[in-house]
Amino acid sequence: MATHQTTLAFDTPGRGTRNITDAVGRAIAGSGIRNGIAHVFVQHTSCSLVITENADPDVRRDLETIIGRTAPDGDPAYRHDTEGPDDMAAHARSVLTGSSLSLPVGAGRPLLGTWQGVFLWEHRTGPQHRSVVVTVLGD
Repeated sequence: MATHQTTLAFDTPGRGTRNITDAVGRAIAGSGIRNGIAHVFVQHTSCSLVITENADPDVRRDLETIIGRTAPDGDPAYRHDTEGPDDMAAHARSVLTGSSLSLPVGAGRPLLGTWQGVFLWEHRTGPQHRSVVVTVLGD
C-alpha cells in the first residue's frame, strides 16, 4: 500500500464556503494512487470541511443560516471572545461540522456523487489563511 501526503493552502475572504473539490482532486491525482481512500483534514479550529450540494448556492446560504442560529456571534453566555464576537461561535461551528473528511478514491479521483462538492467552510468573519492536509492511501 502506498501513501502520499500534501498540504494545500487557501486564503478565505471571511465567513462562507469555498469549493475546494478541484484542488483536492488534483492532490489525489498527483499522488499517483489509483484506488484507495483520501483523508482531508483542516489544521484549524475555527473553520471546517463539509461535503454538500455543489450546484445550487442557496443550499450553502441556507446552511449558513442554520448554523448561525445554532451558534450565533456575540452570545453573552460565551466566555471565550478573545478575538472578537465571532471567536467562540467559529469554534462551536467547527466542532458541529467537523475538521476532516474521508473520500473514496477510484481511477485516481475522488468518487463523489453528481451533486457533491468538498467545501472549506470559513466560520470567522474576517479573512484567514487556511491549510488543508490531503493524505491518500491505496494502490
